[in-house]
Amino acid sequence: MTYPTTDERVIAVDLGGTNIRAALCDAHGHILKRAKQLTRPEEGADAVIARIVQSVREVMRDDVAVRAIGVASPGPLNPFTGIVMSAPNLGWHNVPLRDELRKALNLPIEINNDANLAALGEQQYGAARGKKDVAYVTLSTGIGCGVILNNQLVLGAHGQATELGHMSVAFNSSVNYNGLPGALEGLAAGPAIATLAQRKLGEGRASRLLELSGGAINKVTAKEVGEAANAGDEVALEVVAYAARIIGIGLVNLLHLFDPEIVVVGGSVALMGDVLMQPILATVAECAIPSYQDIPIVPAALGDDCGLLGAAALAMRIEV
Repeated sequence: MTYPTTDERVIAVDLGGTNIRAALCDAHGHILKRAKQLTRPEEGADAVIARIVQSVREVMRDDVAVRAIGVASPGPLNPFTGIVMSAPNLGWHNVPLRDELRKALNLPIEINNDANLAALGEQQYGAARGKKDVAYVTLSTGIGCGVILNNQLVLGAHGQATELGHMSVAFNSSVNYNGLPGALEGLAAGPAIATLAQRKLGEGRASRLLELSGGAINKVTAKEVGEAANAGDEVALEVVAYAARIIGIGLVNLLHLFDPEIVVVGGSVALMGDVLMQPILATVAECAIPSYQDIPIVPAALGDDCGLLGAAALAMRIEV
């Protein structure tokens, strides 16, 4: 068994429903070489795995020894067995991703879900550097979460702990998400924000959102809502305020459960900026137990590379 040294190299893979990205990284989180290609999940799991292998080989260098490979994957997945149990954006069910990659590449490989590894990336190289107790929340098409306590990822018995998006924050809500009434993801993720905006427009409300969507109500997305809200649009501001209130309650629950030193917020919805974050922070200030109110809640620092760098940090932790 050996442990990493500062001059060792790892390969990180970020598997998404649209793109596969791979990178050769050093121990300091520097990306030395990149590769990117379309995932094309409609061609099946074997074809996607073959493209992952191709991407890994593309970033390998003859003059550099690779210590291990870390893979950030959509889930749910089991990091102990390496099986992706269900990835809706890939159409996968019970795919033994880790073992297939190990056979093809003959290197130590571990996988984990993308939110967990984003948390690890931000802790090692980003906004939470130097903190041993960290919560990361991604606000995007879904709402994901990764928690690190005493420098260890919180995984649970089956590797599926900290599913913040599937926590009910409004049990009497008419919104039913995957069988759970009032789930955070069903109420405040990107598609929920778009649905609420579309409903308000369908009531005849005047809004810049119609202009941004080319006059088609059903084309409004969270991106347009954020743009309109930042321009002062009344309808968009109402939608963002509602989503921010829900997200804020979710963060209060997260603080009360795990007592982190810092909360990092990332994802495409978080790119709305202060128009979303300020009401989130106001909700936390209003609702959190006073001793939790000084915990910083900050934007993610790594952008699109958070999954890659989290996968790199995972690879650095692999005992070989």
